[in-house]
Amino acid sequence: MATFQNLYYKRTAATAKSCYMCYRPTTTVLATLNTTDFLYTCDGHLTDKGFATRIEAPKEDVTKEAKKVTDEEIKRVREEWEERQRKKKEKETAEKDNTKDNGTDKGKDKDKETSPSAKSSPPPPTPVPVPGSSAPIKPTHDRYVLHRDVWAMRLAEHKKRRQTLAVKEVAPKLPVAPRSTPL
Repeated sequence: MATFQNLYYKRTAATAKSCYMCYRPTTTVLATLNTTDFLYTCDGHLTDKGFATRIEAPKEDVTKEAKKVTDEEIKRVREEWEERQRKKKEKETAEKDNTKDNGTDKGKDKDKETSPSAKSSPPPPTPVPVPGSSAPIKPTHDRYVLHRDVWAMRLAEHKKRRQTLAVKEVAPKLPVAPRSTPL
C-alpha cells in the first residue's frame, strides 16, 4: 500500500546531487507535499513523457478567487480615499477660517502659528495601494505525476526501506543461535 500519493512538486535545492535516472548533477527536486518522498531529476527528464507528466492547475478557480479579493480591496481603498478627501476638505476650510480670523496686521504671528500647526498636522497619507498588486499571489510549484513504471520503482524502494527498518527492530528480540556444540 502506498504511503504517499503520486503527486510531486518541482522545487529547487541549494546543492546539486545526481539525477535519479541519469546521475548527472542537478538542483531540481521532485518532492511530495510533506516531503515523504523526493528525488533529484534533471530538467531533461521532466520534459520526458515516459518519466513524468506535468499537471496544469485549473485557472478558473484562481481567477474567481482573485476577482473576489480585488472587489473587496477596491471597496476598502475607495472608502479610505473618500475619508482622506473629507479630511482634506475639512482642513482646507479650517485654514480659510483661521486666515480670515487672524487678519492682515498680524503677519509675524501668522507665520509662527502656521509653523507649529504644520508640525502638529497628521503625517502625509500613505500612498494608496493598487488593487491588483496589493494581494500577493502565492507562487505555486509545478506539479508532476510520475509514469507508472517510475512510480512502481519508487514504491518498491520505499517498501524495501520499511522492511529494512522492521528487520533492524525485530532482530535484537530474536534468540541467539547456540555457539558451542553440545556433547
